[in-house]
Amino acid sequence: MTDIRFHQAGIVGAGRVARALALALQPHAIAPPMLWSRSSDKARGAAEGVGAVTEPDLGRLIAECDIIAIAVADDALTDVVSRIAAALPARPARFIFHVSGRSGAAALEPLGKAGAMVAAIHPAMTFTGDPESEVGRMAGARFAITAAAGDAIERARQIVASLGGIAVEIAEDRRALYHAALCHASNYLVTLIDGAAHGLERAGVDDPAALLAPLVRAALENCLAHGFAGLSGPLLRGDARTIAGHLETLAAHSPSLLPAYSAMARATLDELKRRETTPSDRLTALDSLLAVP
Repeated sequence: MTDIRFHQAGIVGAGRVARALALALQPHAIAPPMLWSRSSDKARGAAEGVGAVTEPDLGRLIAECDIIAIAVADDALTDVVSRIAAALPARPARFIFHVSGRSGAAALEPLGKAGAMVAAIHPAMTFTGDPESEVGRMAGARFAITAAAGDAIERARQIVASLGGIAVEIAEDRRALYHAALCHASNYLVTLIDGAAHGLERAGVDDPAALLAPLVRAALENCLAHGFAGLSGPLLRGDARTIAGHLETLAAHSPSLLPAYSAMARATLDELKRRETTPSDRLTALDSLLAVP
């Protein structure tokens, strides 16, 4: 791990990522991290337990801190950047980065024009509100970095290394695609598993999570190792009667799960058709069964 040293980190934001960053950056600084939020109550709550000090004046945070992390909601980024730009001193010796997944370094252009070194650094992991465990998860995680070539990209790499992570460069014009892919894999996985758990509850299972865990973990490991070739089950076999039974019982007993099941089955069938790994007559039967009305 690279031992990057700086005077003080400023954290703009008070959410889950802000708290984890404050805790993770603290060992590399001389002074404790300084945290600012538009809500002073949220700032105080976020600072508790992560060794940060709250700062009600954004201008003072910018003046005192040589590394500033912007950890706010995606839709709030533009406004926060404008506020920071208005408070930047002349010729600022600052490295400022944001942790938004969808945006690249262009979102910080006003700060770059003012003389700050800027980058986008997004940890490809989920944050649940437990800073200590999340600092551990960041070690070994991938971080998508986007910055200008030269000092800025190297500084971004140093920050990632100090967090124990592995930097992956994403081009400015591919950030939205990168983020959409992550959401598809992680956010919608929650919807998928939650729907399956509700279906199992309706089937009389007392502990759906315990039943699902070994199966889902095995499916995930197979997929990560083999891609689509890790698929198993009735769609791969072309068992149209089994799928028809699923659709019928879901409509009768778990109708809220039916739209997601049908959409995922349709997407899986489309991929099977592209790969032609199932006999065409069986694919035709499934195609009719899963036709969008």
